[in-house]
Amino acid sequence: MDEARDYKRTIWIIVAGIALLCAGETALALHLDNRLLLKDALEWGYDIAIYALAAISFGRGAPAERWSALAIAVVLFVAGLQGSYEVIRAFFIPPVIQAFTVGFSAISIIIEGIAVAWALSRFRHTKNPLIEATWLSARNDAFSATAFALVMAAARLAPMRWPQMAVDGFAAFLAFQAAWVITRDAWPRRKDT
Repeated sequence: MDEARDYKRTIWIIVAGIALLCAGETALALHLDNRLLLKDALEWGYDIAIYALAAISFGRGAPAERWSALAIAVVLFVAGLQGSYEVIRAFFIPPVIQAFTVGFSAISIIIEGIAVAWALSRFRHTKNPLIEATWLSARNDAFSATAFALVMAAARLAPMRWPQMAVDGFAAFLAFQAAWVITRDAWPRRKDT
């Protein structure tokens, strides 16, 4: 029971922290009139949706948690679609690299990704589908945050954009993989309904 209470408290702290980060980055983007920074800020909405769904439904019974996990799988699938779109779009319209935007985004993404993964890592072996969904999402964010920062440094030194496209493609793959695992584990079976 202590684990359930700790998990719920951890999730609400994560939701509040990401919402503050999103609001701060959005305000900065609007103040600077920077569309790329605004796009990055609004993408925090995926994380807010994932963790808010988990916080609201956790402890309300297995069916509610299972359906919430499936909703998180949908959010991850949509994030994978957006990542795939960004990779395809980069082939036709190469992104403009702005040093400040890239640096600010990279630092905020790394801090958020590592902090959330660290906070949820103690729950990673729990077989609850909802906890598994939030842990897999946090794991994906921590990987893509670190890879993003490394690739952005490489992209600044080289004129090519394929490293960023490769990281975006792998992040999309991880989102699809997590959506599949969550759906497989949370989908109601005939004996569960």
